[in-house]
Amino acid sequence: MQIHIISLFPQEVESFAHIGVVGRAIKEGRVTLQVWNPRDNTSDVHATVDDRPYGGGPGMVMKVEPLRKTIQQVKEIAPQGSPVVYLSPAGQVLQQKLAITMSQSQGLILLAGRYEGIDERLIERDVDMELSIGDYVLSGGELPALVLMDSIVRLLPGVLGDDESSQQDSFMQGILDYPHYTRPAEIDGQEVPKVLMSGDHKAIAKWRAEQALERTRLRRPDLLEED
Repeated sequence: MQIHIISLFPQEVESFAHIGVVGRAIKEGRVTLQVWNPRDNTSDVHATVDDRPYGGGPGMVMKVEPLRKTIQQVKEIAPQGSPVVYLSPAGQVLQQKLAITMSQSQGLILLAGRYEGIDERLIERDVDMELSIGDYVLSGGELPALVLMDSIVRLLPGVLGDDESSQQDSFMQGILDYPHYTRPAEIDGQEVPKVLMSGDHKAIAKWRAEQALERTRLRRPDLLEED
């Protein structure tokens, strides 16, 4: 998979991209990442990428021209059909089902905005999808782009080593994951449930399914209501 991220702060993206699961996927050649700075597509001495909003108001708005030129450059080398995804609080909220769908793409072009956002005309003509990671505001789209990348990359075949790992994650079956325990068996008076040490795989599977359902009922009942 090719992932292209358009950002005014490429160093922020690249510093994350080479650690953990994503870094290993890049090192193994399962994913390629390229970061593009729209300032490289400006023509003035100050490399201006934003301007005051029409109609007045606080803040600045990212201009169409540098972003459009950058998107066009990316499309020249990205796999055909790679969607342009704008990370925006106005977008569809990221959920696991969508991450699974997006992991089937050969390429993604992620646009990280800044300031008050980007000119609406760019969204209308050049953006295929607006995506949010939650109902709150961040200073820019870099962190949401990294969240999206991480959620997708870990779903790619071979990235986690054992593909069964991602299948057992929270939300993969529409509910939360079951509780996890490791050694020692007892610590500060807290004991690991005996069924997990019984060796009875059928009983363990049953316990885990029950715990996952109960945890979801208590903590995220909305997930059960959606079903």
